[in-house]
Amino acid sequence: MMYRTVGFRTQNRDLKPWMIALLAVLLLTVVAVTIGLLAHLLVSGQKMEYYHGTFKISDLQVNSHSEQNSTYQLKDLREMSENMVDEIFIDSALNKHYIKNQVVRLTPEEDGVKADIIMVFQFPSTEQKALLREKILSILNQKIRNTRALPVNASSVQVNAMSSSTGKQTVQACCGKRVVPLIVNRIMSGDIAAKAAWPWQASLQRNNIHQCGATLISNTWLLTAAHCFTNSANPHQWTVSFGTTINPPLMKRSIRRIIVHERYHSPAREYDIAVVQFSPRVTFTDNIRRVCLPEASASFQPNSTVYITGFGALFYGGKSQNNLQEAKLKIISDEVCKQPHVYGHDIKSGMFCAGYLEGIYDACRGDSGGPLVVKDLKDTWYLIGIVSWGDNCGQKNKPGVYTKVVYYRNWITSKTGL
Repeated sequence: MMYRTVGFRTQNRDLKPWMIALLAVLLLTVVAVTIGLLAHLLVSGQKMEYYHGTFKISDLQVNSHSEQNSTYQLKDLREMSENMVDEIFIDSALNKHYIKNQVVRLTPEEDGVKADIIMVFQFPSTEQKALLREKILSILNQKIRNTRALPVNASSVQVNAMSSSTGKQTVQACCGKRVVPLIVNRIMSGDIAAKAAWPWQASLQRNNIHQCGATLISNTWLLTAAHCFTNSANPHQWTVSFGTTINPPLMKRSIRRIIVHERYHSPAREYDIAVVQFSPRVTFTDNIRRVCLPEASASFQPNSTVYITGFGALFYGGKSQNNLQEAKLKIISDEVCKQPHVYGHDIKSGMFCAGYLEGIYDACRGDSGGPLVVKDLKDTWYLIGIVSWGDNCGQKNKPGVYTKVVYYRNWITSKTGL
């Protein structure tokens, strides 16, 4: 016995093949549009959620200054903690909602180290924060008990929801993070840095004229070269601007204090470092963000890739530029830089060289005080050098010489608390 569909047989006989094909295409189009609208509604219904988590890493010795017998460096511990949290949530029921985490503070304590992290998720806007917090806390508690990555005290784990504005601002306040891809060319050929590429770059100006570069290391402090203030260290004559152009500036601030290293005496080149306090403080955004400072015990190997930025001249005797320039260099060993045909005995303990002995790529006049930075495996950027001096610009066997930040790390802390 066969089922019958009333009238279908007669209708089918009247349809032409091209009509059937057309109906099929129309049907597929309707289905595709429907799926697209549903996907759009689902995505648009998602919301970024921020959670503040803390946990105690037990029984650790941490090198927060320069002791050599420590088990961990804070930089290494930060990276290990972020990797651990990544693995926990990627391998969990929340893996489709998890975006990233960021360690915002590591606090050495008597019996270990307290870690403060910001975790970012994307959840449907209908989900209740209290329930989501419980899910996140439960996963952290369960997984941390079984992890061997770090000796975390499971009973110390806490999670609290944050407002979107506070969460975003806290993440943006973390040092050494950029929001644009790294595409670097060179300073002296006039290639221009992309907007927000180097958010810690600043321009120090006297009587509204660019004099030196500087690097943002907190929301009120800059690091720069001492020789920038040879002619005037009166803070009332100075301002600082941020952004990738001097005019118009993204933001300007008044200088409150200039602290030049006590042992710097012009025209000598040693102790070429200064910290500058400005007011009012800045709010960190994608375009304005502080760089990370390395630990005093950190070391950076010769031939490592580093980057310099500045508003300086494109050639020796040229004028400063309105647009921020950028260049990729290599660290040059002291052994090479101290050779007689390079700089000989002029290279002191608090200096190092970077660039190429062939020349061409180099900092120049107006770049003084600006940053030389390096990134780690987590794409976090550290300030390791300050543009200091050099023989001409881009000359053979005369690379740029930079103030070594790690050499003065404890001095920076003594003046700024950072």
